[in-house]
Amino acid sequence: MRTLLRGGRVVDPATGFDGTADVLVSDGVVTAVGEGLTAEPGDVEIDVRGLVVGPGFIDLHSHVHTIAGQRLQAMDGVTTALDLEAGLMPIERAYAEAAAAGRPLHYGFSASWGAARAQVLAGIEPDANIDSGLAVLGNPVWQRTSSPKELAAWLSLVDSELTAGALGVGVLLGYAPDTDPGEFLALARLAKEAGAPTYTHVRELVEVNPATPIDGSAEIAIVAAETGAAMHHCHVNSTSGHQIERVLAALEAGRAAGSRVTVEAYPYGAGSTGIGAAFLSPERLKMKGLSPSSVIMLESGERIADEGRLLQVRAEDPGAPCILEFLDESSPHDLGLLHQALAFPDAIVASDALPVYWKNGTSESTEWPLPPGGATHPRTSGTYSKTLRLMVRESKAWTWLEAFRRCSYLPARVLDEVAPGALAKGRLNVGADADIVVLDPEAVTDAATYFDPTRPSVGVRHLFVSGVPVVTDGNLRTDAFPGKPLRGEPR
Repeated sequence: MRTLLRGGRVVDPATGFDGTADVLVSDGVVTAVGEGLTAEPGDVEIDVRGLVVGPGFIDLHSHVHTIAGQRLQAMDGVTTALDLEAGLMPIERAYAEAAAAGRPLHYGFSASWGAARAQVLAGIEPDANIDSGLAVLGNPVWQRTSSPKELAAWLSLVDSELTAGALGVGVLLGYAPDTDPGEFLALARLAKEAGAPTYTHVRELVEVNPATPIDGSAEIAIVAAETGAAMHHCHVNSTSGHQIERVLAALEAGRAAGSRVTVEAYPYGAGSTGIGAAFLSPERLKMKGLSPSSVIMLESGERIADEGRLLQVRAEDPGAPCILEFLDESSPHDLGLLHQALAFPDAIVASDALPVYWKNGTSESTEWPLPPGGATHPRTSGTYSKTLRLMVRESKAWTWLEAFRRCSYLPARVLDEVAPGALAKGRLNVGADADIVVLDPEAVTDAATYFDPTRPSVGVRHLFVSGVPVVTDGNLRTDAFPGKPLRGEPR
């Protein structure tokens, strides 16, 4: 079946084209782009005049491994959702389980540095499950420095995962911030040999913890320079907080000197993780200038009252998801810092989306609209629409061409070397994968809030994944599961 999108404002960040054109899709591929394309009998023709047509958004940082979560991301314009910061292990199981369940969006995973270390240092067998991974984050046994024998063992596990098709290595260094920097250097050398990127949640900044073995953002630039590895700095907005200007200047200097460091950010002043994370201890919060009241439990909505309660919940359920407020979005100063992270040259938009959790203990639903009461971070539902609202419509900091470059084209280019399947993504020229978003430029916006986080974004009128409609006329198609795996190809 062929689909003809007629008369939209077509934006292709690969070629720089931004103008009125028709787009013809056949067998999951863009087969023609131009004015006055001819429809044939049997073609599905869609009038998209007044709408913007571009390549679907590629999320490098999504912990959503459910149909429910991917549907929220589809309504936000995402066509490919990848878990690269944390990754899953074993990688073959992760891909097999996603394929068996079916996915509305394309999916993929990195090799999990944390799971490999936990297996070797703590004897915890990985099960390719995000909830198990969150629970492990608070276990101090895996957070220590490895012996030479242990280092060799978990590096071997990571290497095996890359051979099995992982899209690089996810490194949760901020969850084991006191480990020997030599381990990160060894991992980068392995990644360089494998031709695979790393995706790092950096360790703490020196302003936050003067005793840190090395400043987190300085470390990634130094290691990239020493090894030549391609290294991706995850959510620079949340790990940098009020130090964002210093961090961005240091990263820019490193890139100018040849470090292959890419950067991502999301448009929220609060992050989310498991309550047992090392950086949520009372001592670490104080170092950040934060307090227990900066922490809100995701499932219950409880704002932590004091240090005693924080210690209690960390001990009782270290994997419980929570929200950490690091910037005040009502403050013009803090909002300006958030804007700087997004506006940083070539910064990629990525969500850090989390699963949706319901009070009955489930994190999956095939109902649509989703059942009420689901808890997650609003970035799961609204990262891309909020970014477009802030950066294109309100501040006019970006053109539509630049927005698609940040949300679609640049993320795909991070993956080109490790996954040749990415080469046809993030673009809208002939031969590109037919992963396409059609949006209303005047209406697109986020609707989710911290306490009503599953409200879908509005303004995405159509979404195609491999040419298959997942959103039509602003409505989700509940029968659409065209998502395919994006896998690495080891050298």
